[in-house]
Amino acid sequence: MTQALIAETRSDFGKGAARRMRRDGKVPAVVYGHGSTPIHIALDAHLLRLTLRKKVTSIDIVLDGKTETVAPRDLQIDPVTRGIDHVDLVYVTAAEAATLAREAIIEHARQEESAAAAIAHAETKAAARAEADAAAVAAGTPASGSAAPAGESAG
Repeated sequence: MTQALIAETRSDFGKGAARRMRRDGKVPAVVYGHGSTPIHIALDAHLLRLTLRKKVTSIDIVLDGKTETVAPRDLQIDPVTRGIDHVDLVYVTAAEAATLAREAIIEHARQEESAAAAIAHAETKAAARAEADAAAVAAGTPASGSAAPAGESAG
């Protein structure tokens, strides 16, 4: 984590208040978890978007002068502007944050392995297709990629 986001508590709710907040460059959010009462906050939209751009597992926020570690639980994105409309954050302990980070690393490694396997499979298919085309050209028949569509003459 690079920098803690500054959270401002908010007391006005509803559609109009949320629109005013978004117009001022803030994102309405709620923080809950571990048996505590939900706290309604506002976060800077630009900094939140930059933070969530990376695959984060936990975020530090400064709330009433105290730094808290939270994890994004739900993110609502406007389908037209692609801006963040609302975010739900849940409190996490240091042990939970470490577990989340470890799970994210394992999932990332699994995705990388899957992508590498897909690339290897595609390369194998391309090499087999190139061999088949070369054999067809050597035999004097048109290669699979240069065959004319049915009903059309080549000349």
